[in-house]
Amino acid sequence: MKLEDNQPMNIKSWSPEDRPREKLLLKGTTALSDAELIAILIGSGTAKLSAVDVAKKVLAHVENNLDSLARLSVKDLMKAKGIGEAKAITIVAALELGRRRKEVSSEEKPKIENSKMVFDLIKGDLMDLTHEEFWVLLLNRNNRVIKKKKISEGGVSGTVADPKIIFKYALEELASGVIVAHNHPSRNLEPSDRDLHLTKKLKEAGEALEINLLDHLIIGGQSYFSFADEGLI
Repeated sequence: MKLEDNQPMNIKSWSPEDRPREKLLLKGTTALSDAELIAILIGSGTAKLSAVDVAKKVLAHVENNLDSLARLSVKDLMKAKGIGEAKAITIVAALELGRRRKEVSSEEKPKIENSKMVFDLIKGDLMDLTHEEFWVLLLNRNNRVIKKKKISEGGVSGTVADPKIIFKYALEELASGVIVAHNHPSRNLEPSDRDLHLTKKLKEAGEALEINLLDHLIIGGQSYFSFADEGLI
């Protein structure tokens, strides 16, 4: 028998500590499973499935991987039984808020000391995209971030990054150093010939302006490639 044919108890008939909303109030967010948190977002299930059951089916579609879930579009989510447009939009919006959450204090600009710090600062902007984007971090003499800015947006296989635009921003902010980053939607971290050529051009342009290119990161999901760590800068 298919799961859809079963008749689960309505959530209202569950004990209070087992209902997602009541459980959150009683025990806090950490006590809830991923499915229970998504159930709170979607609010209701179907005639035959509770909200938790619907959420479990959504997660099963991505093998219970929240990173993969964050890459789904509204239309992708609507393919799951029990997920209409409004519920799909709610899930997408919640995941976007999670990406935007900042771990760094807004009062003090973070000081970059290694590639992992760059990755932690930029991954929320790049790791879930299905197209390529190119970003730059502008740094002062103490390697503290002055500004983070998107330079360009392209398609699945590439985007154009103009060194003139990158260093225009750097000059405007009186930056002493820049770190650039772009994503590979395929999650293949191997730098292309174009990536290598662009990095060389940026390094040479920076030297002429006395603005150091400190690193170039390629982001692929939860992983990254650092040109500086690999001795390519």
